[in-house]
This record gives sequence, structure tokens and C-alpha cells, in this order.
Amino acid sequence: MGDDARLSLNRREFLSFLSVGWATFAAASAGLLGLAFRFSYPNVNFEPEMDFVAGNTNDYDSGVDERWKNKFGVWMVKEEGKLVALSNICTHLGCIPNWLPAELKFKCPCHGSGYYMSGVNFEGPAPRPLERYKIGLNPEGKIVVDKTKVFRYEKGEWEHSDSYLKV
Repeated sequence: MGDDARLSLNRREFLSFLSVGWATFAAASAGLLGLAFRFSYPNVNFEPEMDFVAGNTNDYDSGVDERWKNKFGVWMVKEEGKLVALSNICTHLGCIPNWLPAELKFKCPCHGSGYYMSGVNFEGPAPRPLERYKIGLNPEGKIVVDKTKVFRYEKGEWEHSDSYLKV
């Protein structure tokens, strides 16, 4: 009879074990919920500024200027009397092409898309030309690039007066 009594739980012990079990389950559920909530927010936001001052028009020589490529994701391209702010994001899968001055083209290292200096695609899987950003002058005569306004070649927007500066 001693063994049977030893194996059975009384009401107080049963409720104690039940309380500990529920508390453990609640703590584990709260922890997982907290982790899921934390996972939905990024640690760091690497998004560059959406507008910036890019100096004076006479700061740029003919060709491609890469000084804003890493900080703002923009190439300044001066050709045929126009200065444009060209996006440095490949239109295929969003990689960052490289400017190859010896070949006078942008070349995407991911899948081989190629773009002329103007931003028009001519090789590889890129479905469309690079995008241009709004470019203008502030009251002090400095160049201002606004990346919130995008101009696309295939929509005929490259002829819009805000897509380039006459230089």
C-alpha cells in the first residue's frame, strides 16, 4: 500500500504542477511572440537620403561622375549639353552596375546587363534603361537631386524638363 500511495498525487500537488506547467507555457509563448515581433523590424536602415545638394554645374566634366554613387546611389552624367542624375540600380534585379570608362558603359556584375553612358540598356537581361532622378537648381544656384521623383525612358519621361539640366 505504501507504493500506491507514493505514486498518486494529492490535489495540492496536482494544482502545483499544473500551475508551473501553465506558467512555463505562457512564458515560452510570450518569448516566441516577442521574438516574432522583433524580427519584423530591421536592425539598421541603410536607405540613403532622398534628396541632396550635388554642387555646381561647373563641378562636372563631360562623362560619368561617380562621387555620389556610394552615398546616394546616383551617377551624375554630363553629355550632349545635359547633366542628368542617373540611378545606379540595375533594372533587371537591382544589382549595382560598375562604370567602365575604357568601354564607355555601365556593366552589371550580376547577370551581365550593359548600359550606354546615357543609361539606355543594350545588352543582357535588363528589361529597360536606368532611371533618372529629378534634378534642378536651388536659389543659390546649387544642383539639387530629388530621388522621390523618377523619370523612365520607356514612358517618354526623359524629355521632361526636370529630368535634366542644360549645361
